[in-house]
Amino acid sequence: MKQRTTYHVTPHPEGGWQGILEGADRASVKGDNKQAVLERTIELAKNNTPSSVRIHSQEGKLQEERSYGSDPFPPKG
Repeated sequence: MKQRTTYHVTPHPEGGWQGILEGADRASVKGDNKQAVLERTIELAKNNTPSSVRIHSQEGKLQEERSYGSDPFPPKG
C-alpha cells in the first residue's frame, strides 16, 4: 500500500499562506488568501492519493484534517 502524502496549509513566514508537503523545504502553493491556497492544495492532494491536508490557524494550531483516497484507518460506525 502506498504511503499517505500529507500537506499542511499554514501561514507563510514572509506573509500570506502556503500549502507545503510534509518534510519539504519549499511550499508547493503560496498566496495571500487562505481559502485559495487551501483549494489549490486540496487539488494536489486529490491528484496524489492516498493523502491528507492539515489546515492550521493563523497561530499555527491544527484546525482540521481532510483525507483523500482510501483511508487505512476509517472511523467505526
